[in-house]
This record gives sequence, structure tokens and C-alpha cells, in this order.
Amino acid sequence: MAIDPVPHVSISRIIGLLEVLDDAGGRYDVFRLARDVNFEFGEILMVLKAAEMLDLVVTPGADVVLTATGKELLRAKVNARKKLLKQQIKRLPLFRTVVEALHRVEHQREHEDAFLEMFALQLPAEDSEAVLKTVIDWGRYTELLGYSPDEKELYLDQPE
Repeated sequence: MAIDPVPHVSISRIIGLLEVLDDAGGRYDVFRLARDVNFEFGEILMVLKAAEMLDLVVTPGADVVLTATGKELLRAKVNARKKLLKQQIKRLPLFRTVVEALHRVEHQREHEDAFLEMFALQLPAEDSEAVLKTVIDWGRYTELLGYSPDEKELYLDQPE
């Protein structure tokens, strides 16, 4: 399965964008949005791409529009947000690949080097360390993955 990189942005940045969109009635011109939230244009595009990959926004033309899933996320309490985002990231090939790799090893734990190598092979144009950091950040936020900094190991947070 081909994997796509995910933009190196935090979940909190994505949620912040959704809140701005929601305050504006759910739709915003991308160029005006970048100026109004005082982000560099490249940065806003990364946040938008991440939100779009998670099916929280769509970007018809030069607009960005909150999806039903995006609205549901904003209305949810913290634990429900985590659960919803967990469902969304589990659909991304990158996370499916990581979860499948963890299912194949004993104790569902693996040293980060195995993932750095995997990302280097499958995403040669990407910075493997940055991909790993984003996978860990999103995985931990949604309680899909855990990470032990002492052992430098990724693991399935709650074995399924």
C-alpha cells in the first residue's frame, strides 16, 4: 500500500483552524484566512491539507469549508474529539501502515528506528524524523499510539 505523508502540523493547530472557520460561518476564502489568522501562506496550506486529509474541511476553489465531520468535532467534548480523530487517522494509509506493523511484532511495540527506516524507504522525499514526530503526536493525542521516550518505542495504546 502506498503511503502519503501527513503535513507536520499539530492537532491543536488543526482544531484552531476549525474554530476560526466555525466563527466565520463555516466558510472562508483561503487567502483572506491566511491574512486574518496571521499565518504564512505555506503554513496555512499545511494546516488545511492536514484538516482535509482528516475530512474536517473541503477546499472548493479558493475557499475552505467546514465538513459535517469538522462541525461534529467542534461540538464534541475532549474524549469524543479524540475518538473521532482516532477514527479519521486510522483511515490514513500512513497510520494504517504503522498500526499493521505494530500488530505484526511481539507485544505490539517497536523501536522508532524501524519506522524511520520504513518512512525513508516509502517516503524518500520526506524528512523521516518529522514524519515520525507527527505520527507520534497525532497517535498520542488520539490514544491510537503510545510512545516511550526512554526506550524510543512506539506501541499500540490500547491493543485492539
